[in-house]
Amino acid sequence: MDKQKFSKRLIELRLNKGVSARDMSLSIGKNAGYINNVENGKSLPSINGFFHICEYLGVTPQEFFDTQIKNPVKSKELLDAAKLLSDEQLDAFINIANNLK
Repeated sequence: MDKQKFSKRLIELRLNKGVSARDMSLSIGKNAGYINNVENGKSLPSINGFFHICEYLGVTPQEFFDTQIKNPVKSKELLDAAKLLSDEQLDAFINIANNLK
């Protein structure tokens, strides 16, 4: 993943969480412009900084880089809910999901 795609993914996941770049920066213990600089491609986080970003966003590093999952947090929530469904309910749910594509 290049710097531009990294920045785009960070923006997407941050917006999914509904927080500003400034609030996120301060919440992970960085200066107010830190996330803005990463999102604008001016810098990249250290590996430790990246792990803090993932933790704050509620995603694993793998989920961060898996751009096919638009909202990993909601996907996990959906999977957790699906674990409680019967086979019949799962079939109905899968049918609904396929019709939403």
